[in-house]
Amino acid sequence: MKRTLTAALFATVALPALAATEAEVVTTYADLAEAGYADSLATAKTLQAAVAALIETPSEATLAAARAAWFAARIPYQQTEVFRFGNPIVDDWEGRVNAWPLDEGLIDYVDSSYGEAPENPLSTLNVIAAPEITIGGAKIDASQITPGLIRDTLHEADGIEANVASGYHAIEFMLWGQDLNGTGKGAGARAFTDYLQTEGCTGGNCDRRAAYLQAATDLLVSDLAEMTANWGQSGAARAAVLADPAKGLQAMLTGMGSLSYGELAGERMKLGLMLNDPEEEQDCFSDNTHNSHFYDGVGIRNVYLGSYTRADGSTVSGPALADLIAARDPALDTRLRAELDASVAALQAVKTAAEGGLAYDQMLEAGNAEGEALITGAVDALVTQTASIERAVAVLGLTGVAFEGSDSLDNPGAVFQ
Repeated sequence: MKRTLTAALFATVALPALAATEAEVVTTYADLAEAGYADSLATAKTLQAAVAALIETPSEATLAAARAAWFAARIPYQQTEVFRFGNPIVDDWEGRVNAWPLDEGLIDYVDSSYGEAPENPLSTLNVIAAPEITIGGAKIDASQITPGLIRDTLHEADGIEANVASGYHAIEFMLWGQDLNGTGKGAGARAFTDYLQTEGCTGGNCDRRAAYLQAATDLLVSDLAEMTANWGQSGAARAAVLADPAKGLQAMLTGMGSLSYGELAGERMKLGLMLNDPEEEQDCFSDNTHNSHFYDGVGIRNVYLGSYTRADGSTVSGPALADLIAARDPALDTRLRAELDASVAALQAVKTAAEGGLAYDQMLEAGNAEGEALITGAVDALVTQTASIERAVAVLGLTGVAFEGSDSLDNPGAVFQ
């Protein structure tokens, strides 16, 4: 809201309200984070119940319900990714819940053509089939698959980031299995019989597979409960941004710029297009990448506008970063609002095409002109808005703000070295 410096000409004319304060804007930011993580937690609990039903009574219907619950859980979570950059509490935690890509052979059976990744000797470990495993030369009892085994032993085992054992994408793999279609049509096609505890079990070790899926889902719920509390009224993440509103603004703009530029436009979109590689697709087992990208874009806009639409349709809103910018540079506010709308529209075009039958991994195929145009349009819109986010940093007089970069945008030649 623009600050007015002149008095009203008539006493009957109300004075415009003053622009929001930095402290008020940062408080809204913390409120949006708390609501987003609370919705993520609630939808993860729904997923947890659906997974329990699948394990109890494996069938086409219970598998489909668990997959639907996973899809629903991604919607609020992706809108929280903008809180990761600029907030060390979130960034240090994020790898537990949304790390990708993953060497799925660490967890379960994979196609015979998969082969061991030369840089990761654990890429075909298949803990579900191995009650005793060896990591770093040490023999480990894996007879009981528990949250502790996943978190303390398997996740990022041997210090290798591709050894992702927990989080949304590990659960995604357990529900869909590998997507063996490359840039062709189709997602993963794991059968419900992989969870049968009686005759007819496919893939072997159905009891251990069920234990892994349940443990991974329980971990997701506990991790999201932790982060929801961190943004609560007495939480550490909220306290960190409210202690110094200027640093809170730095976190807000760092999150917007880093997700917009280096992470989403670069690592998640441009890189895969350059390599024509479906393995660079974020939700690669379920073919849900179009939704994850779209809701990342929505999350960036949420922070600028100070508004989040909750899973139940209600709205959390308050004094916004947009108010501060409008008070100092109205033209920039108008431009950035338009650019945020344009990037969301470009991501919506990708989403619409995917839901119409052109999956994101198909868009990555070399020579797919329509897919290349859709992805490039979204990348260009994200890069454009990042320049205005940088101007917002300058307008607010902030220092020490640095956005994540990506070789795919900053040094394309390095991608192929």
